[in-house]
Amino acid sequence: MSSAIHRKITVLPGGKIELIDAKLPTGQPVDVFVVVPAKDHNDESPSALDILDKAPGHRLFPGIEEVDDHIQHERDSWAS
Repeated sequence: MSSAIHRKITVLPGGKIELIDAKLPTGQPVDVFVVVPAKDHNDESPSALDILDKAPGHRLFPGIEEVDDHIQHERDSWAS
């Protein structure tokens, strides 16, 4: 009958992992599975501006002031 051991292990430098358990049979071959959990949503994510800066063509306006100026210019053109 198979048995399983579950441990939370921190990956060491160089991608090394180490599991020590006295219950493991000496000289017996074992299967090892490594499951890397998905990133938590709590991790720092890039801001919308960071994403836009990396997008092709970048942003049309460098800042909010330029957006406001453009909108005001458009409104002024409607009034004429």
